[in-house]
Amino acid sequence: MPVTKNMFVLLPPSEGKADGGLARTKWSPSQGVFGKALGAQRKTIATALREADGGSAALLGVSGKHLERAQAANSSLVGSPTLVACERYTGVVWGHLDLPTLTTAQRNFANDHIVVLSGLLGAVLGADPTPDYKLKMGARLAVENAPVQTMSKLWREPVTTAINNLCAGHIVVDVLPQDHRGIFLPSQSQLQGYISVDLVTKSNGKAGGHDAKAAKGLLVRHLFAAPKSLRSVENILDHITSFSHQQFKVVTKVN
Repeated sequence: MPVTKNMFVLLPPSEGKADGGLARTKWSPSQGVFGKALGAQRKTIATALREADGGSAALLGVSGKHLERAQAANSSLVGSPTLVACERYTGVVWGHLDLPTLTTAQRNFANDHIVVLSGLLGAVLGADPTPDYKLKMGARLAVENAPVQTMSKLWREPVTTAINNLCAGHIVVDVLPQDHRGIFLPSQSQLQGYISVDLVTKSNGKAGGHDAKAAKGLLVRHLFAAPKSLRSVENILDHITSFSHQQFKVVTKVN
């Protein structure tokens, strides 16, 4: 029998994250769907952050109480309590995606088919245990046996391989912002299809940027609220283009 095609959606993390985690959960770098592929690098990054006392204000891009929280979280990542990724991230995109108000079936499907690109974790499935942390993809962290470089450059090759392997034979919908998009390079030989999605303003056709975050969350919700019959590139494209927003319009590209 042919394999049923599934839709995986690539999303960015958020600066806002839920605090704490579930009792008796302990994060380790090897956890989750990508743990085997990315665990060694996660461990190296977690060790570097601990040795740097959680990171400086310049590295983390925050100050005051936000810096104190970030340093505390980054200094004790291994063994810290976790939430699943879809509950950890609380930013604008995630707030408008509003997974808790989907049906149980829709929410479960979303948790298992959202892939988040993360400065700490590389990539994490929506249902995977995720610690509280602070580390942007643009951060330049000194890690063992590697030159000082941005997290996006450090993660590009292993994340590309890991996501292509997970999504082999399926369809990837990329809703990442431009500063995250170059981290994952889709494999035409492995993926059934790859659709990149952008939002532009209706008034002048310019990229929506930060202002489009809320609309992007609504668009992804629109996808996961659809029937699970969205199993082909054509059906997914039709559903994406049916999304309507007062300020933004959808632009797609298929590879």
